[in-house]
Amino acid sequence: MRINYFFWVFLVTLGVWAQGVEKDFDAPDSLYREDQFYLNITYNTLQKGPDGLRQNKLSPGLAFGFLRDMPLNKKRTVAVAAGLGYSLAIYNHNLGIIPVNNQSTYQIFDSEVITFSKNKLSLHYVDVPIEFRWRNSTPESHKFWRVYTGFKLSYLFSNQYKSETSQGNFNQNNLEDLNRIHYGVYVTAGWNTWNIYAYYGLNSLFDASAETNANEKVNMNTANFGIMFYIL
Repeated sequence: MRINYFFWVFLVTLGVWAQGVEKDFDAPDSLYREDQFYLNITYNTLQKGPDGLRQNKLSPGLAFGFLRDMPLNKKRTVAVAAGLGYSLAIYNHNLGIIPVNNQSTYQIFDSEVITFSKNKLSLHYVDVPIEFRWRNSTPESHKFWRVYTGFKLSYLFSNQYKSETSQGNFNQNNLEDLNRIHYGVYVTAGWNTWNIYAYYGLNSLFDASAETNANEKVNMNTANFGIMFYIL
């Protein structure tokens, strides 16, 4: 009987305590973090490169990942963020990558000699972005202006080249002449959901050994432009 009595007293006490500390889920969170997940859609352009290099069709890019937001001031309007993500970059162009004796040879397709319906390079990366963030956010609203600048380090873990030409079809996977490590700087700015995005690669997509049949270095980097979506 005494055990039952103490049991009921314990339950009543626990219920009163729980009501006293019940959390108000609608209350503003003064220790909030912003923009933990991201989705990025871009148009990719090739910079520099050998003479005669041209892009054709659309060269799209897609990236997504997670960023850990770390505020630096009491208002939480200044922060840094570091994360991990995946990106796919596709380039449609007129640079042929033709296997000869188990090695890749490079040549600009002359439209008067070689016609092609497809000439595409697809690159798959693991990304490590690091951002410095400014925003005028508040605990009460997720709608605010933002300007984020960042540095992105990328590791190329897979690549494919596909070409359909008047002289035959060429398919290669995991080209050896591509740089495995790629890095660049970017900026994102916007209001609420919609943000413009620009990225500039600081090193070449190909290593120093890649040359065309005209003895030109295939030394081209990339500049990407598009939109960025940040999600809590």
